[in-house]
Amino acid sequence: MNFDISIVSLINILFIAAGIGVCGLCFLQITSSRHIRKEVRNYFQLFFVLITLYISTHLVREIMNGIPGAGVRVTLQIVTFVELAVAGLMAQTMSVLVAAVAKREQNIKPVWIMLLCVLGVHLVILIASLPFGFVYYFDADNVYHRGAGYLLSNLCPIIMLAVDTYLLIKYRKNFTGLTRVAFWNYLVAPLVAVAIQAFFYGVQLIIFATVGATVFMFGVILKDQNAKYEKQQQESSRIETELTLASNIQADMVPNIYPAFPDRDEFDIYATMDPAKEVGGDFYDFFLIDSDHLCMVMADVSGKGVPAALFMMASKIILANNAMIGKSPAQILTDTNDAICSNNREEMFVTVWLGILEISTGKLTAANAGHEYPVVKHAGGKFEIFKDKHGFVIGGMAGAKYKEYEMTLEPGARLFLYTDGVPEATNGNNELFGMDRVLGALNENVDAGTVEMLKTVRRSVDEFVKEAEQFDDLTMLGFEYKGVKQ
Repeated sequence: MNFDISIVSLINILFIAAGIGVCGLCFLQITSSRHIRKEVRNYFQLFFVLITLYISTHLVREIMNGIPGAGVRVTLQIVTFVELAVAGLMAQTMSVLVAAVAKREQNIKPVWIMLLCVLGVHLVILIASLPFGFVYYFDADNVYHRGAGYLLSNLCPIIMLAVDTYLLIKYRKNFTGLTRVAFWNYLVAPLVAVAIQAFFYGVQLIIFATVGATVFMFGVILKDQNAKYEKQQQESSRIETELTLASNIQADMVPNIYPAFPDRDEFDIYATMDPAKEVGGDFYDFFLIDSDHLCMVMADVSGKGVPAALFMMASKIILANNAMIGKSPAQILTDTNDAICSNNREEMFVTVWLGILEISTGKLTAANAGHEYPVVKHAGGKFEIFKDKHGFVIGGMAGAKYKEYEMTLEPGARLFLYTDGVPEATNGNNELFGMDRVLGALNENVDAGTVEMLKTVRRSVDEFVKEAEQFDDLTMLGFEYKGVKQ
């Protein structure tokens, strides 16, 4: 076999090999860049694979050109066909990117179909020319020659470059800064190379132009993606900081210092609030209206996150303001509902259980606006659900009226209030924790103090859900009535 290679071919081989190496490095870089948008990563991965295939087939042709043998001839025919077919596919892929950037949110399907048709014509020309050597042929010595219709093999890339040029001009406002330069560079460099190669056969300028322009574009888009990622990280950090601050503010809006009333030995109270997100819509409250009346509130706002947290703060303030002027539980809920319904365009609502304890007698007067049933343990008994009468949710309907009820707590009685996040806690099998398990946890130690009471329930919930994600806020309040010492 004759392996003589001309100086021009040797130069082409060296530059093609370098191009393959550069494309390989770029492919590894784009693959390892996790913060780049998936569609951008996939596009450049495909594009660098196509370029590598294109210049690899050209490299094989350069090396095998002029080597005799029937097997070599078949190989040369195949790699040359693949080379020219991939050239058209590269142009089509590039045009899809230009159209996507130019038209942005608009439908690019018509453009995509038109480009696909052009690519189809390109492939038909290549296939039809195979038996006739119209586009290219190999002589008896297996030396490559351009056919009379060689320029037709460049028809598809030229048409697509023309389409790209039109899109770049018409939608020029959508291309900014270095991105515009990179796209124009990609279009102009191969056009110049094709024009030169049409008259001079030798060093493959189109390969150099294509690889160089693509690497430049890749660098520009990678820089742009890095800048966007950095900006997103800064924005995420800012949002995270603000949410942390909001979470701290929300936590400070409810009583959180214990013992809550160190100078009062008639009762003990403890509560916890664990939002599913940074901030939540659940809340509890307790405060002395006067020296003989303690108000307790457990509430759950519709929704989660920041909107629920804002609604929660407004609801808490309105409830407390109405309670502090000496209204009954039913009247507090009625007036709070009217106040919220007067300006509730988002149509949010909140469920509320509110009770006022007369400390000296143990008489508890309460009203329920669509909230969960309270759990009560009377002295000497066990924890049981107390099915009180529900009113409509606060914020759901203007003019709603609420009824209250009374019960007497003897020394040793306990009260457990909660939001629906407790019984509706869900495990990996999509099973609910349920009220039976709530009662089971509470009745493990009916004489437990308020802190231990809530810890036992929370521990039982955690053991049930295990690693499953928390979807709802978990808020609980424990109360123990000790009575007035004689």
